Amino acid sequence: MHYDIVIVGGGPSGSILARELGTRWKIAIIDKRKMRSEDSTHPRKPCGGLIAPDAQAYLAKMGLGVPHSVLSGPQIYAVRTLDFDNGLERSYHRFYTNINREQFDRWLFSLGSMQDSVDGFDGSIVSGITDEGSCYRVSLKDGRSFTAAFVVGADGANSLVRRLLCGHTPKVYVGLQEWFKSDFNQHYHSAVFDQRITDFYSWTIPKEDLLVIGTAIPVGCPDMNDRFASLKSKLRGKGFNFGDRVLRESCYIFRPMKTDDIFLGKGRIGLIGEAAGWISPSSAEGLSYGFRSALALAKAINEHGLTEKVIPCYRHHCRSLYWNLRYKWLKNPVMYRKFIRGVIMQSGLRAL
Repeated sequence: MHYDIVIVGGGPSGSILARELGTRWKIAIIDKRKMRSEDSTHPRKPCGGLIAPDAQAYLAKMGLGVPHSVLSGPQIYAVRTLDFDNGLERSYHRFYTNINREQFDRWLFSLGSMQDSVDGFDGSIVSGITDEGSCYRVSLKDGRSFTAAFVVGADGANSLVRRLLCGHTPKVYVGLQEWFKSDFNQHYHSAVFDQRITDFYSWTIPKEDLLVIGTAIPVGCPDMNDRFASLKSKLRGKGFNFGDRVLRESCYIFRPMKTDDIFLGKGRIGLIGEAAGWISPSSAEGLSYGFRSALALAKAINEHGLTEKVIPCYRHHCRSLYWNLRYKWLKNPVMYRKFIRGVIMQSGLRAL
């Protein structure tokens, strides 16, 4: 079967792109997860499940409101910052929408695939992409294949599409999360800084009667499990009360630290979301970048059709995203250098 566009990855960026383009182009959107069922044995997206203010703003711009079925309690109005390097602790006002990430992705996938010109293929794994000259052939592990005039990689930090294009890869972390039974009365999201655990940060997030504990550790650390155990021990020392573990999960996380880490694609293959490197290097927030890059690519495709002019135009429409990353790079020393962070936290400023 031939499509105008095949989107590899049915997460937020891929689903929004399908929603934006589905009224004009014939599209296939492919995801390895069973997005239209509640099959808990299938791969899921390890994520804290918080929608930050920037992402909330872009949902509003697209006229989207999060359904009640996607929400998870409690809603978050504060961040508790634990700085183990400096022995400091502060709380800051910050509003996050607390969600069930799997339900959120399923909702967005339904928005993208509900149009007549969009075919959704969930529970399907892409095995290869071949350039056949006038089109690309996208092959699935189950033996099926499709041809397409344009291919989009929206398949996250472990992007097959990016690897096939041989794009430069940003610094990669392993995001580890464990979910615990807990009756701990926590109504805040914790941000934890401890250089003995990671040069990035760790977090806690309440989810109904569960507590999520996570950290991002550079790939290749041989003592990753010991570091995670140390984090849990230190949190218990700070009064966090959690019981039996109910789930352990992990995923790769990009951390772009320079412009070359962003790779938007080439020819008639584009990359959006974290596959392109669009993710905050200071907080690992990726939803707003996924939405914005999807909208930028959709605009470029609608302006230039399915031609090689799309990628340069897409890059042009991403100018504000590049400037946003530059701001985050300037912010990094404030958050991740022990001395500067300590001074800021002791100063009484309203936000770190």
